[in-house]
Amino acid sequence: MATALRRRKRLMGEINVVPYIDVMLVLLVIFMITAPLLKEGVKVDLPDAGAQPIDPEFLAKHEPLIVTIDARGRLYINFGQNQDKPSSEATVSARTAALLRRDPQTPILVKADTTVPYGTVVHAMVLLQHAGAAKVGFLTDPVKPAPRGDAGAGASGAR
Repeated sequence: MATALRRRKRLMGEINVVPYIDVMLVLLVIFMITAPLLKEGVKVDLPDAGAQPIDPEFLAKHEPLIVTIDARGRLYINFGQNQDKPSSEATVSARTAALLRRDPQTPILVKADTTVPYGTVVHAMVLLQHAGAAKVGFLTDPVKPAPRGDAGAGASGAR
């Protein structure tokens, strides 16, 4: 009987990590492919302004329509298909009119790059007003507070 016990195979107490490495590499490839696709919106350098923020309760009830004007003067709209692709003026006007017919309380906001000429911004506002927008607001970055420090301290080092 002692020989029967010796003939049994010993249990292996190791974990085979090869399948886990395969799964990890597949996930790595998936994340590498999808990460660039997750980029949201259009790159716009907003001006700084000390304006009051919009009431969050109002925004919870009415999703705002945002027309973005990038540094090259191209229009983007966050309503409808292809939100990350430039839209024509006719498309912006038609989508704005359709949204305002469905919900006239929808806030209309313009998000323009700081380098965009004033005339381009005004032209977009007129386009939105022709589509039925009674009021048009602007999106800005909040003003950054000035750093606290010694106002009288200079760099000259003189006493």
